[in-house]
Amino acid sequence: MYMNPCLFSDARRGFLKKSASVAALYFTPSVLVKTFAADAIVPLPIAKEKLKFMLNGKPVSLEIDARTTMLNLLREQIGYTGTKKGCEMGQCGACTIHVNGKRLKSCTQLALNHQNNQITTIEGLAKGDQLHPMQAAFLKNDAFQCGYCTSGQIMSAVTCVREGKATSRASIQGYMDTNICRCGAYQNIVDAIVEVAKSGAKI
Repeated sequence: MYMNPCLFSDARRGFLKKSASVAALYFTPSVLVKTFAADAIVPLPIAKEKLKFMLNGKPVSLEIDARTTMLNLLREQIGYTGTKKGCEMGQCGACTIHVNGKRLKSCTQLALNHQNNQITTIEGLAKGDQLHPMQAAFLKNDAFQCGYCTSGQIMSAVTCVREGKATSRASIQGYMDTNICRCGAYQNIVDAIVEVAKSGAKI
């Protein structure tokens, strides 16, 4: 059966147009589709949820998309970029923060799950110009190379000592194995932790 090529071309363009619109929505998580009508897509904004918590000793109160991770909230909305975005799968440890004094990988955590919690990031360790003992030890022992993983390493190192896990080099290595250093500064990292643990510094 013969089909007018002009009609076929128009139908093909219409199909491609709709396909592109659907694809754009699929890869844009900030909108929901309400209806398709007359080739028009009507989006609905995602509802915001209220969140309150303490960040480095200061109260934070804001409204966020319910799907926001703590990592993205810290970096992209609050502007605390010391917490690094690495694998975003909870594997590399670059995004490690403290929640109520315990270490946590922020990339896998929905921010709304931390209502009223105490959050500490790398920015909250130092007191003004005075470095935290672990930060100072990392500098002294040259416990980093490119530095990308360093904030997460330090946050884990602090809880390693605080939780009494720094009793030997082997125990430190076991505790720190969730933090990856692609540059391979592991021995110097352990040296820094050993130094802080032996110093008896309150951390």
